[in-house]
Amino acid sequence: MSSWSAAAVLAVPLYWIAVGLFGLSSKASRRAHARAFFPLGALGGLVLAVAACTTLGADPQSLILPFGLPDLPFHVRLDSLSAFFLVLLGAVSTGVSLYSAGYFEKSGDGDIRLICLQYHVFLASMAVVLLADDAYLFMVAWETMAVASYFLVTTDHRVAQIRSAGLLYLIVAHIGALSILLCFGTLQLGQWSYTFDAMRGNTLSPPWASIAFVLALFGFGAKAGFLPVHVWLPEAHPAAPSPVSGLLSGVMLKTAIYGLLRVSFDLLHTRVWWWGVAALSLGLATALFGALFAAVQTDMKRLLAYSSIENLGVILAGFGLTTLFHSYDMNVLAGLALAATLYHCLNHALFKSLLFLVTGSVMHATSHRSLGKLGGLIRRMPWVAAAGLIGALAIAGLPPLNGFASEWMLFQAFLFSPSLPSSYLSMLVPVATAALALAVAMAGYVMVKFYGVVFLGLPREELAQAHDADRWERAGLAWLAGWCVVLGLLPALVLAAVDPIARVLVGATLHDATQGSSWLFLTALQPERASYSAPLFLLGIVLTVLATFVLVRRFYHGRVRRSAPWDCGFGPLEPRMQDSAEGFSQPVKQIFEAFFKVERLQPSPFDAQPLYRSRIEDRFWYWIYVPVTRLAEFVSSLVAVVHHGRIHLYLIYSFATLLVLLLLIQ
Repeated sequence: MSSWSAAAVLAVPLYWIAVGLFGLSSKASRRAHARAFFPLGALGGLVLAVAACTTLGADPQSLILPFGLPDLPFHVRLDSLSAFFLVLLGAVSTGVSLYSAGYFEKSGDGDIRLICLQYHVFLASMAVVLLADDAYLFMVAWETMAVASYFLVTTDHRVAQIRSAGLLYLIVAHIGALSILLCFGTLQLGQWSYTFDAMRGNTLSPPWASIAFVLALFGFGAKAGFLPVHVWLPEAHPAAPSPVSGLLSGVMLKTAIYGLLRVSFDLLHTRVWWWGVAALSLGLATALFGALFAAVQTDMKRLLAYSSIENLGVILAGFGLTTLFHSYDMNVLAGLALAATLYHCLNHALFKSLLFLVTGSVMHATSHRSLGKLGGLIRRMPWVAAAGLIGALAIAGLPPLNGFASEWMLFQAFLFSPSLPSSYLSMLVPVATAALALAVAMAGYVMVKFYGVVFLGLPREELAQAHDADRWERAGLAWLAGWCVVLGLLPALVLAAVDPIARVLVGATLHDATQGSSWLFLTALQPERASYSAPLFLLGIVLTVLATFVLVRRFYHGRVRRSAPWDCGFGPLEPRMQDSAEGFSQPVKQIFEAFFKVERLQPSPFDAQPLYRSRIEDRFWYWIYVPVTRLAEFVSSLVAVVHHGRIHLYLIYSFATLLVLLLLIQ
């Protein structure tokens, strides 16, 4: 790598590891430690984002590192695809690390020195995953990422539920890693070379290419939380500290999308139409599942975890549509779908990390994470409430924030898809579009519930001790919220970053797909059909607010009589009179009850102190995981029969095995 920016990108993972090691050996107090080492980590993220951004569109640069095993050195490569995801990693880690300086100072969970090491190793391993150019380094970094994140998830390992969540995450992560390893073995085509460059030169037959694609979809899907290997995500995200949850959802899930794009469009040269249909169907099912389960949650972090499943489903649907268009050589439409997919990856990384940090501040200020015990926090936590409002509006897909722009582009790609040459696929696409619209609408419904119950209304518990975020936490929140606004107002920034990727992966330039959209207007394919201008939309909002303010001040000021509002004769309002999280989700429970496994506790009418309770569980646990667990326990019981702990029995087993082998040889 010759340029300074490429060298800086390669140096940042080493810098993060050094920060973690120095943090491990530090003897400073918790306060001084948090305020010294996490801002240093934020500095590394900022350098990574800037350096990777300057390499977008440049020629790929490769390097062989003097590490690894004899005859198995590590290979790294920086191209436009890896640079885009490195920008994502750097931007999010900057905000999360700034926030962590305040969060971990007050948090009493775990040893701050170990957390610092695990945190920065986690960041470094994700960066190396995005830079790896051979299967060996990729798998080493992938497993390091899994182990580091496991220790972060189980920071509060004294709680049995957190230990169980961490174990489940580790099991699913290793099953996915095994599938990825088999995928790389298939891509090698029986050759010794393990580098991605050699795999790019191989051409697999359609059956073997399909096997590699399915293995990649399952392996990376286990990390991304696609159905049915999603069960770890709503358990691990709530168990982890909030900054870690932000990195898990905002960045780590995107490394799986990166791996899927790398395998499907860079290492595989075969294009099969049903790959796109499979990914599109799975993505829509995942999106609907995540949205429905998010709507009925009463725990803040579990709600956001299921919301991540919904957003990753939307991203997978965009990937499937890209694959479908590309298989029919409709490369302009493939470029549009790919741009929407990558755009939503970046957007989700920003606003979901922001929302997890918001929940962290709420939990520190109130010691509650249940929605049923919160409310009215906008008065005591105005900074956190403002950041939460930006994140909620962005994830709900409302203009002029960034979530709307990517979802608008994705919908445009769906609306142009009836031009597919297959009549059966053209019939399927309107159904897929409706499913996507339902998932997006449910996401907006979930955010109304989340923000309204937490920050609006009256407190449901005594929250007098609630306080706003400190300056480090405010800095992290402001950084992420600011980028949600900037990327919403200036989508041309993202399209310029994505254009080199589309040109290489699908052979199309976004200038054709977006009609050369300027900073003012965003247009997809046909300007006469649809155009969108975030700056003009924002200007319209500002002018409307100003006009309303002027009219009220001019014509009604001084003529308003203030009095208490009419309360319909019910007396003073109480928190019990406002809608609860359970009541808000009741319509969803009733309409989609078949999708949930609901257990209700309904008291007798004669109970002096009646207790109402309902629990909603995932049916996939009982359809897949419970039978697999029982089968594993049964096999283990059979194996345990031959384990008596007596050496003479083990010698008999060995002798019998030797006799059988001799008979087979003869």
